[in-house]
Amino acid sequence: MSSQSAAENLQKQLDGAIESGATVLVEGGMNEDKAGAWFAPAVLADVDSSMPVYSEELFGPVAVIYKARDIAHAIEIANDVPFGLGASIQTQDADLAADIADQLEVGMVYINTPSGSEANTPFGGVKRSGFGRELGTLGITEFLNYKLIRDKS
Repeated sequence: MSSQSAAENLQKQLDGAIESGATVLVEGGMNEDKAGAWFAPAVLADVDSSMPVYSEELFGPVAVIYKARDIAHAIEIANDVPFGLGASIQTQDADLAADIADQLEVGMVYINTPSGSEANTPFGGVKRSGFGRELGTLGITEFLNYKLIRDKS
């Protein structure tokens, strides 16, 4: 973890999820025997929209598994949060991947690869995951100053 306070905050989120009824598939969390901001990975299931963890960003090694009835329901779950940084789609059906990507409310979609950042591709989210873009040709425009000159003569 990036700091002791980040690890402590993630532990509070994990504890809150468990107290709210989430099922722990892989136990994780802070360990008093480990120094610093060490945090063991955890995996949760049976999380629903009544739980705070359903729509919180977990900045650390805690994964939440959501059960979806079908693709439409999976897209609904993915879009039902106030954040939208990135998504990853895994499929051999290129048309399906493109259709899903169009429906996701995120700033970046990665198909058949985990999400990430490269200097030559724009990086940024939508909703409460920021605005604007960094990196790539779209990102460089964030550093430009534009001038509007309006002449009504």
